[in-house]
Amino acid sequence: MNEARPYRIIISGGGTGGHVFPAIAIADSIRELDASSDILFVGAKGKLEMEKVPAAGYRIEGLDIAGLQRRLTLKNLAFPFKVMRSLSRSKRIVRGFDPDAAVGVGGYASGPVLYVAAKRGVPTLIQEQNSYAGKTNKWLARKAKKICVAYDGMERYFPKGKIIVTGNPVRRSLANISISKADALRSFGLSSASKTLLMLGGSLGARTINESVRNGLTSIIEVGYQLIWQCGRHYAGQYSVLERNGVVIRPFIEKMEEAYAAADVIIARAGALTISELCLVAKPVILVPSPNVAEDHQRKNASALVSKDAALMVLDADARGKLIPTALDLMNDMARQQQLSNNIRTLARPNAADDIAREVMALAKEHRQ
Repeated sequence: MNEARPYRIIISGGGTGGHVFPAIAIADSIRELDASSDILFVGAKGKLEMEKVPAAGYRIEGLDIAGLQRRLTLKNLAFPFKVMRSLSRSKRIVRGFDPDAAVGVGGYASGPVLYVAAKRGVPTLIQEQNSYAGKTNKWLARKAKKICVAYDGMERYFPKGKIIVTGNPVRRSLANISISKADALRSFGLSSASKTLLMLGGSLGARTINESVRNGLTSIIEVGYQLIWQCGRHYAGQYSVLERNGVVIRPFIEKMEEAYAAADVIIARAGALTISELCLVAKPVILVPSPNVAEDHQRKNASALVSKDAALMVLDADARGKLIPTALDLMNDMARQQQLSNNIRTLARPNAADDIAREVMALAKEHRQ
C-alpha cells in the first residue's frame, strides 16, 4: 500500500436531498480533517446527486440503478438487469479508485457499491438516517465496520457493537445561521411587521400539503399572516399562479437558512434530514409524515419528536381538514411556540458530520496499516 498517496474515500447513495446533502456534509468534514483526501461520489443516473454533487465541487460516477416500484409495473421487469449492471459497474469503479474506506448514505446506489467494496476488503461505514432501518442498510450491516445512526434503540436492527449515535449531518449553512430574521424576510420581499408561516414539501413537492395550503390560503391571508411556500418542482406550474403580496411560492428554496430564519412556524414532511435541520434551527414545527415511504418510517421519525413534546404532528390523511387550522392555532400561541422550540433544540446534534468524518478517517487509516 502506498503510504504517501492521499486517502481515498468513496461516498455512495442519494436519490433525494435527504441523502445527498448529508453526504456532501460528510465529504466537507472529511476535507476539513484532511485537505488532501481524494473523495469520489457514486450515485444513480438521473437523480439529484448528479447535479448537486458536482455543484459542491466533488466528482461523481453514475450507476444505472433504480428501486422496485411499489405497484405492479413493467419497470420492475428491468430491475434485476439494472442490479447486475450496477454491480458490474461498481466493481470497475471500486477496483479503479482503490478506496481506503467506503461510506453509504442510503439511496439506490449505496447497495451495490458498498457490497462490492466490502467484498474487496474495503472497510465500510453506513449512515442510517431514520428511526427505522431500511432493508438495504440491514443487509449491508452484516459486513459494515461502523454504523452511524441518528436515533437511540437502533440495536433492534443492527449489531450493537457497530453502532455509533452521531445524529444526521446537515448543511453547514444551517449549523450556524447568521442572517437576521429581518434580512431573511427582506430577501423574500416580506415584511417584519407580520408573522410568517413556512411550508416545506421537499424538493419534488408533497401533494397533500400543497392542497391543504391551497385550501387554507384565504384563511392565512385574512388573519394577516405571510407565507413562504415551497411547492416542489412537480407542482410549480400548478401553484405559482397563486403568488401575491405576502405569499411567496418557490419550486425549490436554495438558501434554506434564509427560509428558516424568516419563519415563525414551519410545516414540513418528516424525512430524517428535515428533522435534523429543524432540531438545529429550533423553530416550532408541525410534521406531516409522508405515507408513501418504506415501513411508514416518516411517521416513526415524527413520533420520536412528538413523544418528547418537540413537535406537533398531523397525519397525511387528516391534513386537508386539520393542517391549516392547527398551524393558525400555533401561530397565535406564543407560549406553545416557545415550549416546542425549547424542546426541539435539545435534540440537535450540530457536530454529526464531523463525528462521522472522524469515524471514516479512522477506518481509512486502519486499512492502511
